[in-house]
Amino acid sequence: MKSAQGLLIPTRIEELCDPSRMALLVYDMQAGITSQVQDGGRITERAGRALGVARAVGMRVAFTRHLSMPKSWMGVTQYRTAMAWQRTDDPDSVSPWFLRETPGFSIVPELAPTPEETVFDKLAMSAFEGTPLSYALRDCGITAVAIVGIALEIGIEPTCRHATDLGFIPVVLADACGAGHPEAGERTLEAMRFIGEAVISDVDSFARLFERPKV
Repeated sequence: MKSAQGLLIPTRIEELCDPSRMALLVYDMQAGITSQVQDGGRITERAGRALGVARAVGMRVAFTRHLSMPKSWMGVTQYRTAMAWQRTDDPDSVSPWFLRETPGFSIVPELAPTPEETVFDKLAMSAFEGTPLSYALRDCGITAVAIVGIALEIGIEPTCRHATDLGFIPVVLADACGAGHPEAGERTLEAMRFIGEAVISDVDSFARLFERPKV
């Protein structure tokens, strides 16, 4: 741990993995999203491994779900996003994919939240925009957020940048983070490494820091 001006400055995942000071964020692992990702099954398995570790050590866990508004409540940004995702230049032809109570909106059953875990619904890409996530983290004394989910280039990157702006340290478990386009996902990870705000790690390293050695 580095130090300056009376502050302890963590730079490695080993210095951040305290269950009382870290939370796990499971980002948008919804049925309608994982089904669109080529390796959605593998990402679900890796995210499930991280989730199991977090639960075993009593770490706080939060989930996000991307929410679509009905067309009467879709604004300019939502139309533009829907048109881009659905590959159309006709706003009348778009369909809200993630309406409440539809199958695609639900978190995949393999990662279903427990009653002790919380779920934040959002319209934006950042998990912090328009949700009480930052308040909840601060109120619980959380300083670092480990992140798994989909998609790196769409929502996880802006969530990491926003986390840094809010004073949280993002830890990206890269093998448990999917991408809509693999090349875009790799570019996102390269940019994160270059900027240096996020700690990039993997699920097995995360698990080893918490799991007791077998006797």
